[in-house]
Amino acid sequence: MDERRNRLADPDYAAFAWGRYRRLMRWMLLAAAVAICAALLYLKLAGAPFTVSLVISTIAGVGGVVLLGAALMGLVFLSSGSGHDTDASTHEDES
Repeated sequence: MDERRNRLADPDYAAFAWGRYRRLMRWMLLAAAVAICAALLYLKLAGAPFTVSLVISTIAGVGGVVLLGAALMGLVFLSSGSGHDTDASTHEDES
């Protein structure tokens, strides 16, 4: 159990875990770009006035939501896979 508790203290495992997180974020950047394009296409087809402020707001809003959600979920997977969740749920009495 001590091996699982200190996984991110191991430099090799930490590099692997953070590499996996960065790979997830790169894929989610692609997903955010697709979502932004889909939102802009929808707005164009819906007949919304296509102004610069609309495009910037859509990019910031849709892209921000997708990337923030991916970042937070990725951190949840990182903490769960590294044993940090187990550490937080077990408490030892100091006597």
